[in-house]
Amino acid sequence: MDQDRTVQAEYLKALAHPTRIQILELLNEEGRCVSNIGEKLNLKQSNISQHLGILRSRGILSLRREGGHSIYCIRDTRALEILGLLRG
Repeated sequence: MDQDRTVQAEYLKALAHPTRIQILELLNEEGRCVSNIGEKLNLKQSNISQHLGILRSRGILSLRREGGHSIYCIRDTRALEILGLLRG
């Protein structure tokens, strides 16, 4: 299989989960820490961390440190464009 297609498939797999879509919609508003995302989505921190790790490993999210917090932000806005196309 072609390497580019494999990368594309992995990228799309990262978007193919309702919780990860919710996370991206939330982060589209502003960067947030894990605990804030968990509160907003009413999910445990361990569950949120797992989803954030998947999105980050695909280059969709970035992480920055602010004081004692890890703030997640959208790095690759193509993910939002793809979700927008699916909504439309």
